[in-house]
Amino acid sequence: MRVFLIAGEPSGDALGRALMAGLKELVPDVAFEGVGGPLMQGEGMTSLFPMDELSVMGLAEIVPKYPALKRRLTQTIEAVLAAKPDVLITIDSPDFCLRVARAVKARSALRVVHYVAPTVWAWRPKRAERMAGVVDQVLALFPFEPPFLERAGVRCDFVGHPVVTEPQATEAEAAGFRLAHGLGDAPLLLMLPGSRRGEVTRLAPVMGPALARLSAARPELRAVLPAARPVAGLVQEVTAQWPVKPLILDPREIAADNVAAEKRAAFRAADAALAASGTVSLELAAAETPMVIAYDTHWLTRAIMARMLLTDTVTLVNLVADSRTIPEFLGKDCRPAPIAAALAKVLDAPGGQRAAMRLCMDRLGRHAAPPGLRAARAVLDGMARNG
Repeated sequence: MRVFLIAGEPSGDALGRALMAGLKELVPDVAFEGVGGPLMQGEGMTSLFPMDELSVMGLAEIVPKYPALKRRLTQTIEAVLAAKPDVLITIDSPDFCLRVARAVKARSALRVVHYVAPTVWAWRPKRAERMAGVVDQVLALFPFEPPFLERAGVRCDFVGHPVVTEPQATEAEAAGFRLAHGLGDAPLLLMLPGSRRGEVTRLAPVMGPALARLSAARPELRAVLPAARPVAGLVQEVTAQWPVKPLILDPREIAADNVAAEKRAAFRAADAALAASGTVSLELAAAETPMVIAYDTHWLTRAIMARMLLTDTVTLVNLVADSRTIPEFLGKDCRPAPIAAALAKVLDAPGGQRAAMRLCMDRLGRHAAPPGLRAARAVLDGMARNG
């Protein structure tokens, strides 16, 4: 069996690795080709070109790199057609991956599977209809996604979210973290302003004052901020202006093999978190760390999204658990005073969120087979049904 896979982001590389491992467990003679990062390469793929050439976000970043991206697009399409694999699996990165899929479908009958469903449940539902005829099967991370795709005529299998397989720190590791950083038994707030420059730039001027307000009422409060490597320097700059300076976990200053463990320990040690909207809410739920979500965008993006958004919450824990226990402050509501007040309530009564977080993890597949193996089974079942 020959499989051509394409991933364009580190998160896709991780999904691809797990899927490849699952396929190897079920089909011992499987062979892989395509585009992937170090994790997929570790499972036996030789990448057509460096995956990070596709890890470009935002119009300002894409425009100067468009000619190179266009060449890689053409190169990838021709490589898929020349390889004649049994299946093409594209992983997230829809701007690149679905262009490849569309071109391949126009010139062949190759089966195409796309891993990670588009967020048609939140906005732009017509995207599901546009996938029909281009993608034969979608592998979804969330249990509420299949109906949206299937209504458009695309098979969609919920295969579980990778967050359920991530290791969690123990109580002993959390205690060790507090001891190592001199935190004692002080109430600890986790600050998570995002992993992109735009997020940090917009959220830091809100999170800093929110922390200051909370700290004024609770002088014993301490804060820790695990910085993402791409924005570690920026985090150091912006937090220098904060009235209350958090303990910053800078990955540039921590041994590479200890960065993930230090972050896990911080999550477990924290009493509550103030986080940007995104998948980090699932990481917090897995660690059972109560949270408040804050997020803002450019005013024009905010205005457009307000008209297009189809849900009353963007927090994934709320959506998966079908609850609204996680407070969120978005757009014009993303202000220090109400955020600080919500954090105070969470610190005083943290247990209210934990039932929703546990239900969320259960629904994402915590007690089921690993997502990579479930994804592999779904791919093979789709191929068998397709003859």
